[in-house]
Amino acid sequence: MSYTTNEIMTVAAARRLPDGSVCFVGIGLPSTAANLARLTHAPDVTLIYESGPIGARPDVLPLSIGDGELAETADTVVPTPEIFRYWLQGGRVDVGFLGTAQIDRFANLNTTVIGPYDKPKVRLPGAGGAPEIASNAREVLIIVKQTARSFVAKLDFVTSAGHLDGGDVRARLKLPGKGPVAVITDLCIMEPDPVTRELTVVSLHEGITREQVTAATGWPVRFADSLGTTPAPTDHELQVLRALQQRTALAHGTAGGGGGD
Repeated sequence: MSYTTNEIMTVAAARRLPDGSVCFVGIGLPSTAANLARLTHAPDVTLIYESGPIGARPDVLPLSIGDGELAETADTVVPTPEIFRYWLQGGRVDVGFLGTAQIDRFANLNTTVIGPYDKPKVRLPGAGGAPEIASNAREVLIIVKQTARSFVAKLDFVTSAGHLDGGDVRARLKLPGKGPVAVITDLCIMEPDPVTRELTVVSLHEGITREQVTAATGWPVRFADSLGTTPAPTDHELQVLRALQQRTALAHGTAGGGGGD
């Protein structure tokens, strides 16, 4: 079965979510990947959303954290302060699943503004709970489409901490979580170098070249010595993803899918 680069990005990101884990989910691409994981290899994952649903099992992808589908399908709904204080800051979130508008070589994220803060070219949705997720979740997964506009040498604004200036800076600042452990794009998979924490391409999606990744990255990107090829999506994974997106499109009255396009 043929597939798009966006589909392999979503599938590759979903595969990173372990069954039985507790996952704090962002809206958009992270929600698509997390729910694909729940519907395939990780049926016992616990999905948490910022608005308070715990154990959400939406049949269609939510439009926002306030989407009623999340509360209606959750095991329980708690106040937002409890989500952050008891679950996230209490060390009970295994994986934070985030998207972003901009990312730098150390996986720091910008979801605030493009351009100068006082006179931005674009004002983005903002931080939400991302800074707390990036700091406190045991591990962070990032899913984002890769272009030279999104993978930049210097962020216009640092919204959420990745590995900051690299090295052991997170440990020295006593941030409780490991930070980003993988960045999954429509071209490749990147992981932080164990020592420098600079993002390194560890896997190219089938048919993608080093030159394409280099052109879509705003810094001199590094490639692993043992560079791999991302396993292709299975027919089952594609069928489940496409069915989820089709249900979402029908429910929301849109022509396209819900977050994986």
